[in-house]
Amino acid sequence: MRTSSGTVSLVAVLTCAMTLLFGYLNKARCAGPEFDAQGRTLRFEDVKDANVCYSDIQQLWIGRGINLHLFPFVDGGITPSGALTGGTVEYPVLSGVLMWIGAIGAHTDAQFLLQSALLLAPFGLVTAWLLARMTGWAALVWSLTPPLVLYAFLNWDLPVVAVTVAAVWVMTIERWSLRTRGVVAAALLAVGFCLKIYPGLFVLPLVAYILTQGRAPGGQRDVRGAVAVAGTAAATVIAINLPFAVLGYEGWRASFTFQQNREADGTSNSIWYWGLRPLLGGYLEYENTPDYNHLVALLSPALIATSFVLALWIGRRRYLRLGVYPWLGTGAAMLCGFMLFHKAHSPQYTLWLLPLLILLRIPWSLVAAYLLADLAIGIGIFRWFAATAGEADMTLPLLLVHIGVWGRSILLLVLFFVFPRVPPRTPGQPRRSDRDHRPAIMGRA
Repeated sequence: MRTSSGTVSLVAVLTCAMTLLFGYLNKARCAGPEFDAQGRTLRFEDVKDANVCYSDIQQLWIGRGINLHLFPFVDGGITPSGALTGGTVEYPVLSGVLMWIGAIGAHTDAQFLLQSALLLAPFGLVTAWLLARMTGWAALVWSLTPPLVLYAFLNWDLPVVAVTVAAVWVMTIERWSLRTRGVVAAALLAVGFCLKIYPGLFVLPLVAYILTQGRAPGGQRDVRGAVAVAGTAAATVIAINLPFAVLGYEGWRASFTFQQNREADGTSNSIWYWGLRPLLGGYLEYENTPDYNHLVALLSPALIATSFVLALWIGRRRYLRLGVYPWLGTGAAMLCGFMLFHKAHSPQYTLWLLPLLILLRIPWSLVAAYLLADLAIGIGIFRWFAATAGEADMTLPLLLVHIGVWGRSILLLVLFFVFPRVPPRTPGQPRRSDRDHRPAIMGRA
């Protein structure tokens, strides 16, 4: 007898809640007592890497105006040396607001971590529910795998994942017109852009899908719908950012400057640090060389842009062959290109990719391989930080880091070409061949 969708959703949400609890308890091992005068856990620096309990939430309690309860961006800025001042944070405006909300009433980093976890957890639960509605039992890959324990409360990524998955879900609501679905999804993706940028990658493939109306080449084009989708995304981003830009332009602009100036250093987990840097001076030295920084500053954006163009071209080729534009797979391929070639590849980026591994029919062998490589970097990078500080032997941590960095990079390259080729993963659906891959990708016309 087939299990009801309600039962699957309930199991996915309950198991996700359990995993989120473990995720919080893991990070809370780094928090209090005792605290210094600023509310910083005294033992934080001693245990965060060796115990693999580090979180940006606890780290940024001091240094971004959060412990001072400054509203983000309004009175901030950036120094000539690249240090953020006032209430400016290095993330888009809505993430800054979430950080401020999580700190209300908090006087220590432990309180901030707890309140932030309570604020973020519902987004993880919503993601589990939406994935279960769209993919059935496959949603347990979100709810029960290590990334949620390692990264749910490492940074402020659960909200952006939730709104991105919600945008995909909206495209499955068949009682709405395709244009309406596209406009609502574009608004959600724009909100996501104002949380962590990456959902903006899906807007252009979505525009192409609405333009073609999910139909074969040669049919009527919905130009107005495509313009409405693009316009909605742009208007939403402007509407959210404009108040911050008007009230505190220097602080708002400083967040972009900070990211532009960021170097691919030992905290970046990138192919640049672990691949290019050894060729230009060795990766065990702390300082990056000027030649290395200059080369990365040129190559990284150029290769990211190239990967975007290639993904869109692949998407168009699939459209001409199959008669439906694979908007979600194309956007997922663009995300792979971004993650592969960006200057920084933070461990929690796995939370961005994981729903896409579930939503699209990626072979389980690839999913398992990516999770293993991610587990290696998720543990290894912090143990390597501890080892470089002289707290442990470096051999095993360095091996784990290499497995994680190069394993993820190879798999991202493979997934770049796989994503646009596979159909959506729906409950109880048998594997389909290309010949059967005609229904619209996550949104029938």
